[in-house]
Amino acid sequence: MIFLSEQLSARPAPLWELVKQCGVSYTVSLLQGAEQEQRMFASVGDGKLAAGFTDGITPWSAAGIARDKATFAAHGIEMIGIEDTAPMDRIRLGLPGRDEEIAHVIEQIEAMGKLGIKTLCYNWMAVSSWARTRTDIVSRGGALVTGFKLSDTDGMSRIAEPGEYTADQLWGALQYFLDAVIPVAEAANVRLGMHPDDPPLQEMRGMPRIMNSIENYRRLLDMYPSKANGITLCQGNFALMTDDLPSVIREFGGRDAIAFVHFRDIVGDATDFEETFHDAGQNDLPACIEAYKEVGFHGPMRPDHVPTMYGESNERPAYETLGRLFALGYIRGLIHSIYGKPKATR
Repeated sequence: MIFLSEQLSARPAPLWELVKQCGVSYTVSLLQGAEQEQRMFASVGDGKLAAGFTDGITPWSAAGIARDKATFAAHGIEMIGIEDTAPMDRIRLGLPGRDEEIAHVIEQIEAMGKLGIKTLCYNWMAVSSWARTRTDIVSRGGALVTGFKLSDTDGMSRIAEPGEYTADQLWGALQYFLDAVIPVAEAANVRLGMHPDDPPLQEMRGMPRIMNSIENYRRLLDMYPSKANGITLCQGNFALMTDDLPSVIREFGGRDAIAFVHFRDIVGDATDFEETFHDAGQNDLPACIEAYKEVGFHGPMRPDHVPTMYGESNERPAYETLGRLFALGYIRGLIHSIYGKPKATR
């Protein structure tokens, strides 16, 4: 079963009511003041980070997650997953202090299990997040989309010097992490979903990247075979790794490895691409939904990286409001056309 969801920060906003009007009552949430809430928009030039946690409650603790879950519930939204964690860069790089960071992740997983929140999306992009070289490309009807050109990255600040870190170092750190957390996730009935590098390149701003190919995702799954060791199939990034996205869905879905789906599309390749409206990309998205049905995917799916539309500020590129509403309607239509329309209720 597909649980059509939206990514929301646990800070009430008008968007919450709008997504409910689109028929969506699930969220795979950010956490107030945690790593990705503080990082994901700074990565594309938004210096106005969300206010950190100020009530003395640690975001990834049982108390913090229970607070956020209750806030959503009071607004008629169920928190079925989290795509945020405590800081993890020492873990990703295998640096001193990683055991303390792993303890925080374990604390979060155990809390999620007790609260019935079954999906945790994380990534292996050290000291960074998704990268774009443009956030104001004019698209259909004047809408603005984000894009990336490797040739335009020369002026971007480096986050690591050549040879300072290696891919082997990141792989070793990942094995150490999986060995520590997957048994905990199994016991808690929580599935981890590794998000791809965005964009999926060999390195970004001097920092090596490893979650950048289909083969490397196979390697991830083989490192610790377990239902708890899964993937976040972010279609925009996987589409930059393959020209046959439905076959990838069938492969990983056939291994029951897809924990979470970011439903999006692009035009271009990993060195030069643009985001698109969901109905205007280079992939066959109806065929993707057919593939999810074929493999029996059961989990959350949300739209991702939408255009900024008329009248919007573009302060949060790829995450303004109107494009999300368009995407939710488009995805719901695809789901109904492939799975069948549910019976109407009053």
